[in-house]
Amino acid sequence: MEILLETARLRLRRFTGEDVDHLFALDNDPEVMRYLNGGVPTLRQVVEQKILPGFMQIDPVQPAFGFWAAEMRECGEFVGWFSLRPLPQNPHHAALGYRLVRAAWGQGLATEGVRALICKGFAELGLVRVVATTYEHNVASRRVMEKVGMTLVRRFRLTPEALQATDTFHTEDLEVWDGDDVEYALDKLDWEKQQ
Repeated sequence: MEILLETARLRLRRFTGEDVDHLFALDNDPEVMRYLNGGVPTLRQVVEQKILPGFMQIDPVQPAFGFWAAEMRECGEFVGWFSLRPLPQNPHHAALGYRLVRAAWGQGLATEGVRALICKGFAELGLVRVVATTYEHNVASRRVMEKVGMTLVRRFRLTPEALQATDTFHTEDLEVWDGDDVEYALDKLDWEKQQ
């Protein structure tokens, strides 16, 4: 089992084929998917053939980037995933992502995992900026970003093309929501001042 990092309570490890049931359950909880696709369930075939294979891809040049299964250190229970991926337009900027099972909400696990990934990105991976996005009404996710020192940098509307290009969930419904997405960012210099 390849482990990226461990925190006080979490272990982030590579995804394996055995995680299909975990991802299927996660993406079929309507509350988990509420701000992603309106709570629409993801077909098991989509999880098996698109999502999990994408999560298992490893870039041999930058193996520390990608998607990581999150589990509790003490018992190994799957609680979701985190991702850190370089942006195509600037390899020193990375997009951060996370999705946790509902049973793990409200315990500070998202903040703990995000904080650890940001630290790894700035201290070890040569990043100078980390960004994350969410739907404007996803208050819990926005609070996580703010707790780790990220600040709101822009509001934007997703296009149908952007929805179709996403790799963290799949939907046939390309209707754009009546609301904005928001992007938060943290620069390395600002992160260093917080340490």
